[in-house]
Amino acid sequence: MENSFFARIARVVLKTKRVAMVLGETIHLSGVDRDTFLRNEEWVAHELCHIRQFKEHGYYRFLGLYLWESVKRGYYNNKFEVEARVAGAQRIFPPDMPDILKPPGLAQAGEQQV
Repeated sequence: MENSFFARIARVVLKTKRVAMVLGETIHLSGVDRDTFLRNEEWVAHELCHIRQFKEHGYYRFLGLYLWESVKRGYYNNKFEVEARVAGAQRIFPPDMPDILKPPGLAQAGEQQV
């Protein structure tokens, strides 16, 4: 979702020019358009990891765990962010990733799956 209200708030809090963030199964964008986001495989894999985390823990439980981790360890050391950064760096995509989110050439190169 481009120009998301929630992502705009995250931009202010994180003091950054562009943000992608996940709530449930929706990726919210601010300061970046959808096409630019989708061309960045690392960023897409990072956000898809957060979608998996929401599914794994449940919407409200994950929000609580994520916030607690952020308070306890800080945003950068939050274990959910650490896991998502690793997924992004390794371009780990979930097996049930929607085709619309698949970076060009992913099928030909062979998907890494979690």
